[in-house]
Amino acid sequence: MGRPNVGKSTLFNRLVGARVAIVEDFPGTTRDRLHGTFDWRGRIASVVDTGGIVPGVSEDVTESVFEQIQIAIEEADTIVFVLDSRTGVTPVDEDIADMLRRTSKPLILAVNKVDNVKQESSALEFHALGLGDPIPVSAERGLGVGDLLDAIVDTLPPAIEEEAETDSVRVAIVGRPNVGKSSLVNALVGKKRTVVSPTPGTTRDAIDTEIELDEQRVILVDTAGIRRRGKVEQGIERYSVIRALRAVERCDVAVLLVDATVPVAAQDAHLAGFVHEEAKGLVVAVNKWDLIPKESNTMGQYERMLREAYKFMPYIPIVFISAKTGQRIQNVLQLALQIRAERMKRVPTGPLNDAVQRALHEHQAPSHRGRLLKLLYITQVGVDPPTFVVKVNEPDLAHFGFKRYLENRLRDRFGFFGTPIRLYFRARGRSERAS
Repeated sequence: MGRPNVGKSTLFNRLVGARVAIVEDFPGTTRDRLHGTFDWRGRIASVVDTGGIVPGVSEDVTESVFEQIQIAIEEADTIVFVLDSRTGVTPVDEDIADMLRRTSKPLILAVNKVDNVKQESSALEFHALGLGDPIPVSAERGLGVGDLLDAIVDTLPPAIEEEAETDSVRVAIVGRPNVGKSSLVNALVGKKRTVVSPTPGTTRDAIDTEIELDEQRVILVDTAGIRRRGKVEQGIERYSVIRALRAVERCDVAVLLVDATVPVAAQDAHLAGFVHEEAKGLVVAVNKWDLIPKESNTMGQYERMLREAYKFMPYIPIVFISAKTGQRIQNVLQLALQIRAERMKRVPTGPLNDAVQRALHEHQAPSHRGRLLKLLYITQVGVDPPTFVVKVNEPDLAHFGFKRYLENRLRDRFGFFGTPIRLYFRARGRSERAS
């Protein structure tokens, strides 16, 4: 965090190792939430890039900015306060520092734009803020970033092994604002657990609700509505989005709720894409179906539109519901439980290899300039999601189309309903070559 134009987005890009944030040389470029991860010294951490903290006319931090800072502090394990070595300590820096002194969270001063060793002394004046030793960095050139990462990792809480909640299924309810997420949770629970309002954005936090279905413990997570990037406002909504995305990261199955009364939205597909990238199970639930005038094939036409929008996830189930009337809402959790079971499925190596050989018999393996891809064997190496390693002679010959074909054949044979599966093509080892 920090004031505008100190290089937060450039530093964010450097930490996560990708050009994710939009970087321009003028203040206020970052308008929406950005979050990514880094892996340093064996620790994986989530990084959040915030918008610049803009002072009011009186040069004091405004009430809305104060609210944004407080939420950022609440969400963070460690705070990196980014400063600009070229401007020195500004009144806005001092306002922010005054707020940060009141928190017990670990705080790191990253003095940016120190582009060479001779400029490192410029970081010394930031001792005046009384927040500890500043770390000189150049986000643009990468100088000092390793020291910064060391400092961050040293302040993180001890790594906690993920609890193996094999007796429970976490289901995250996600979607754009005002599609009826809280209404669905309340209908599933049978009592009002979350605030339901027709005003978009009522739910700000991710709220866990535990229920039991067919002797199975289910944890429902109702999340804040996720708007199209660029529509996410500063302050509370920004951090609600982060909480929603974290809920997806922690869940077993996500339920993407869409509104039947509005056109198919690109943001829904973006959300589905995020679930896919996280390799989580997914149910698409079309809400407010009671408000749609019905003809002979209304449902089929709507489903075809959705399938086209989500064609990168052909394995997902689609269910048409009404959280208001209760129409088919129990199907949502039944599907989620089925998907969870599919995610935990293990297939013996014998049937797997038989399926692959049948697939090769029906479709020749790819080749390039006389080189033919040879599949030696396939084995399942993990579940949640189902993960497979395919041993081949030359992995680079396995192009996207062939991988998709093989995935589809595995689905035809073994199911894996509603969940992504991971296929890794690996070259055979020396011992395998010798044999």
